[in-house]
Amino acid sequence: MADQTRVFHPGQIVEVSGIYRCDVSDHDHAYESTDVKGHRFPPLPHGCAGSGWVLERAAAHH
Repeated sequence: MADQTRVFHPGQIVEVSGIYRCDVSDHDHAYESTDVKGHRFPPLPHGCAGSGWVLERAAAHH
């Protein structure tokens, strides 16, 4: 289950691998980033009016 309430900021360490989205998106475009546990969150893309990233879907590990 995705934790869609916790906001992660650029430069923080990724705790859970998965697909993250900008915490504020317009109706025309959703900004997403695929991030790997242990790496740092990237800067927010131009056009993202939010302050950070929220987990959309955690990666399945087999």
